Amino acid sequence: MSPADRPIDVSQAEFQALFAEVSNWGRWGEDDERGALNLLTPDRIAAAARLVSEGETVTLSRTLDTRSGLDNPEPAEHHMTMLTDIDIGSGTLRFGKDYVGVDYHNDTHSHLDALCHVAFDGTLYNGRPSASITSEGATTNTVEVLKDGLVGRGVLLDVPRLRGVPWLEPGEHVRVRDLEQAEREQGVEVGCGDILLVRTGHTRRLAELGRWDTAGAKAGLHPATARYLSDREVAVLGCDSNSDTAPSTTEGVGFPIHALALNAMGIHLLDYLQFEDLVPVCERLERWEFLFTAAPLRIVGGTGSPLNPTAIL
Repeated sequence: MSPADRPIDVSQAEFQALFAEVSNWGRWGEDDERGALNLLTPDRIAAAARLVSEGETVTLSRTLDTRSGLDNPEPAEHHMTMLTDIDIGSGTLRFGKDYVGVDYHNDTHSHLDALCHVAFDGTLYNGRPSASITSEGATTNTVEVLKDGLVGRGVLLDVPRLRGVPWLEPGEHVRVRDLEQAEREQGVEVGCGDILLVRTGHTRRLAELGRWDTAGAKAGLHPATARYLSDREVAVLGCDSNSDTAPSTTEGVGFPIHALALNAMGIHLLDYLQFEDLVPVCERLERWEFLFTAAPLRIVGGTGSPLNPTAIL
């Protein structure tokens, strides 16, 4: 289906109105670059740490994917740069070394989007000009704002579990009612400063059905969920896809959740996580909240970072 033939669910006028409605521009000052991270106060971080009772840690990252495929047009690179048969003058002590490289802002790779990752109508979050991103990197809203790490209360809402299916089909939207019903079913409530994680089952579908062109077809959040994120004052949003439904049903905007979260609200995004390891632990412990931790790389001028987040229960 060509973009012109896709059904429109949100018009350009409706999207512009929604953008203005949820915008946090100026909320924390004209010079602010932290966005919704301002909601992650020391008190809330300390309260999140007190959620740890079992001492059980679970990765939320996918493995680094070096295989080219429909869902991975930009595979990661990994090769050895030194083997233990090389004598570097250290006697019988030898080393193995390897190289890793990844164009991480693509499908498949678990990563964090900094606020400078998305420009909309010529501007970044808080009205910064898109021209502040050059071939040398970004000069504002960069990943360096998270140099001290991302720590807080994580809450996982499992939408396929709510609907009684293994995964959402490509093109399906997660609606506000899904998030609210998942809260009730799971006995948890999303609150101010939380790191909200939404499961669509994307990773499980890939594992069980095989690869497809995920850039053109995947489940994600409906743009109207931006009101939920705004009302609940969510600090960070993560998903097992990139949070956006494909194909987009917003007129003229290919990645509406990216524009609303990163650009309007200043909410950092965590893309292409996996929750298949976490779900059974949450079900066994009968809890869907936990201490969330992640440490993005310190990349000067970076628009994000590869990521291996963990849930600690």
